[in-house]
Amino acid sequence: MSKKKTVFLTGASGNMGFAGFEELYKRKNQFNIVLLNRGSEKNREKFKLYEHDPSVKLVWGDLLNYEDVLQCVTGADYILHVGGLVSPAADYFPKRTMKTNIGAIENIIRAIKAQPDPDAVKLVYIGTVAQTGDRNPPIHWGRTGDPIKISVYDHYAISKTIAEAKVAESGLKYWVSLRQTGILYPGILKNFDPIMYHVPINGVLEWATIEDSGLLLAKVCEDGVPENFWRRFYNIGSGAEYRITNYEFEVYLLRAIGLDSPKKIFDANWFTLRNFHGQWFTDSDVLEDYLHFRHNVPIKKYFEQLSQHVPNYYKLAKVIPNTLIKKLGMIRMANKEKYGTQTWIKNNITPRVTAYYGSHEAWKKIGTWKDFKIVRPSKEMTYLDHGYDETKPKAELDLEDMKKAAKFRGGECLSTSMEKGDLFTPLKWRCAFGHEFEMSPNLVLKGGHWCPDCLPAPWNYDAIAKVNPFFAQVWYPLHDKDENNYYDDSIFDGMEG
Repeated sequence: MSKKKTVFLTGASGNMGFAGFEELYKRKNQFNIVLLNRGSEKNREKFKLYEHDPSVKLVWGDLLNYEDVLQCVTGADYILHVGGLVSPAADYFPKRTMKTNIGAIENIIRAIKAQPDPDAVKLVYIGTVAQTGDRNPPIHWGRTGDPIKISVYDHYAISKTIAEAKVAESGLKYWVSLRQTGILYPGILKNFDPIMYHVPINGVLEWATIEDSGLLLAKVCEDGVPENFWRRFYNIGSGAEYRITNYEFEVYLLRAIGLDSPKKIFDANWFTLRNFHGQWFTDSDVLEDYLHFRHNVPIKKYFEQLSQHVPNYYKLAKVIPNTLIKKLGMIRMANKEKYGTQTWIKNNITPRVTAYYGSHEAWKKIGTWKDFKIVRPSKEMTYLDHGYDETKPKAELDLEDMKKAAKFRGGECLSTSMEKGDLFTPLKWRCAFGHEFEMSPNLVLKGGHWCPDCLPAPWNYDAIAKVNPFFAQVWYPLHDKDENNYYDDSIFDGMEG
């Protein structure tokens, strides 16, 4: 019998993390599990059942405390870094989000390098679909390597992009970044927050179920994952069945909690027109082919299963008039201070209106549901140009390919030599604005990253698109070339708790 592996899992008190813990625990004959959680009363109660289980080591601490992280990393074969501050909380506390999500991965990398044999440790980092931002139709199909394009004001995505780059450039022998999409889980039925209206009705998302997300965390630690799986980027998704529009999601969700059509509960102009995130993946099957984590439950049946978890008080929705539900609950979210979309309109918060609607005039044109056209975009997969010959084997990529890729990004590759096929030794680059930086070809070509000095904020996307054809592919289809975008958000300074 093979020796049990030790798995250090962060974020086990969260949705994906706990689902992963449950899958690992089912396999406790294979794994010893180390968990680092904040010592809150809620967390202690949640894991009370496992206090005396020899397969589970509970550490109460903080990801921002290096000594706590080092304690958990020491002796670990795998590190599953799921933990962090996520939306909607991340939207309310951007400074804390940046500190938490970047500081945590810095501590983990440092702790791995402090081990006697860092090359024996495998790091699994959970990234996010939010890194590639707004991909409304007609650019709704995406893959890893597409441009990093963080939606305006999405500080969570900034933090995850920076953290992913730190992982990819860490020099570790074994790492992987799995970019998570929206997760379907029972608690999603109870989530009512102004962010619900930040989602364009005609936008898309390929969802992942909580069961699939948990299983993949266990699968990545099992024997049989090949060497070529590592040092790569992947999109997580539950596949073609879970590629739906945001309007279809609203229909499924409302039915699950016993409510009527979205048209009877919401106003069409409460929802934004752009600047969220989400896409259908051309490459999510790649991760499935490696890990075989999908349960393949039809999406309609899955939402029917979710409806069984609806709290009893939701059953009252069937007898309460739609007009009352709309007036007492839904409209309040639309008008909530700071993040309610109608608060931006009524108070002329131009930066927010510009980012999410394009202009006050564009919002006015939305009108009512009678005026609004609901569409389902093309199912035909399309691919962006990544600026180099992708038909060439990785082992054949050379300096000329790097120069071509840099030029397509409006910049230059400044390095004068490169070992053919070496995508992990950093090269020197210059962006169109003169910033010079070092970055591995892997992060540029396969991760879609570019100049770190051009990362938002400020969101200088108009200027970038004018000189960067690679980025222009994901900007101009959704923005006019003569737009006067204005994203200053100083009106909210000091409002973070």
